[in-house]
Amino acid sequence: MTPPPPSTGQPGPATRRTVLRALAALPASALALGAAPGLLTTATAAAPARGYATRYTVVPFLDSSDAGVSVYQSDDATDFRLIKAAAYTPPANRVRDASVLKHTDGRYYLTYTTHTWQDTSTTIGFARSTDLVNWTFLYDYTVPITNLSRAWAPEWFVDGDGSVNVLVSCSTTADEWTFTPYRLKAADSALTSWSAPVALSGIGANHIDTFVVRAGSTYHAFTKNETTKYIEYATAAALTGPYTFRGTGDWAGWGGTREGPALVQLDNGAWRIFFDGYGDGSYYYSDSYDTFATWSAPAKLPAVSGTVRHFTVLKETVTGGPTLPTGVTRSFRSANYTTRYWQEQSALVNLPVVGSASTTAEKQAATFTIVAGLADSGGCSFRNAAGNYLRHYDFRARFDAHDGTSTFAADATFVLRAGASSGSVRLESYNYPGRYLRHYDYQLRVDAADGTDLFRQDSSFAAVTAWA
Repeated sequence: MTPPPPSTGQPGPATRRTVLRALAALPASALALGAAPGLLTTATAAAPARGYATRYTVVPFLDSSDAGVSVYQSDDATDFRLIKAAAYTPPANRVRDASVLKHTDGRYYLTYTTHTWQDTSTTIGFARSTDLVNWTFLYDYTVPITNLSRAWAPEWFVDGDGSVNVLVSCSTTADEWTFTPYRLKAADSALTSWSAPVALSGIGANHIDTFVVRAGSTYHAFTKNETTKYIEYATAAALTGPYTFRGTGDWAGWGGTREGPALVQLDNGAWRIFFDGYGDGSYYYSDSYDTFATWSAPAKLPAVSGTVRHFTVLKETVTGGPTLPTGVTRSFRSANYTTRYWQEQSALVNLPVVGSASTTAEKQAATFTIVAGLADSGGCSFRNAAGNYLRHYDFRARFDAHDGTSTFAADATFVLRAGASSGSVRLESYNYPGRYLRHYDYQLRVDAADGTDLFRQDSSFAAVTAWA
């Protein structure tokens, strides 16, 4: 299902659908990530543990140049920041449609298209890195297809047996613009030898940029139909098919002139698809909470939309994430308005000035207990002295009594992300990924990140010694 719409009316038992309800129908072992960004693992769909962080890495070429690729990273799959510009330039040719993998040797590997779209391109390129920032060219591999004209958009896929594959879209000289997806399987752990290409049965010709993820025992393929220019959806019981199309045309509401689909599973269990809106020069994302049946309205990726082109996403859990103690009382100070604190006022939360001259009641209203997240113990929830919990409602932050529903638990859970300044944290909504607690007009809200430094500052708070 799609992310639930904002609730309306007076506070009370909510009826909107949530990620937890959508995932409740699936056993914990039912979802597995088998896409390009890493090895197949059981998806725990949980916020990172204290002291750890989620890291999403993309290595796109830019709209302005395909001479090299740059590295961007994010802790929430929404707000990507440049880590290194022009991080990799091949010794010859171009680099487009780069897909990134972390291999079992602990190193990172790129595979990519080696020529511009106008040129014959019978090779795909490979590069390697130990740190995602400094890359070394490995080799160009000629895809062994008779009368090959173009080999485009190679995508990593690691299957349940640990085998490493590349899915690549190929055309022949008989019709250079009609592409068919093929599977190449690594024949050695060094990723230097490959099996003969095998076409993905059932997807057929005139499909490009095929990206596959595995959920349970089912393979889910997302592929651009080059006739209609829509991203379509098919499933199979094996990587090479046969696939059956489940969604064609504008089945997901993403619109046309879309390409380069890439999927990743978020911390709350939702699946996010990214795609290149080349028709309007934008880059989009959309989320699904019911294993690809329905999707949220596409939204432009902040900060990088209009700059980056076709990429895949590598998700990792890394050390060094933000922490907050649980079972203790704290006050929460704005990182950029350092005399202003969260304070409950008639259930809503605002950010007035609080200081030594404030009354006892004002100090008590600015003091909260941090507890483990109600929906995910890796996140955090916040309780006031009356036992009510901070939750979002109509995208305003307020305190309400827990009604025992999974909806309330999700509304009242926030995932820790790194703050804009030392000692601060950002608090991402658990069931509205990409939205953060932030102050606006001295009100505490849950707003969508826009990729700006100002938003990062407005959404950063320091947990300090409690006023009461």
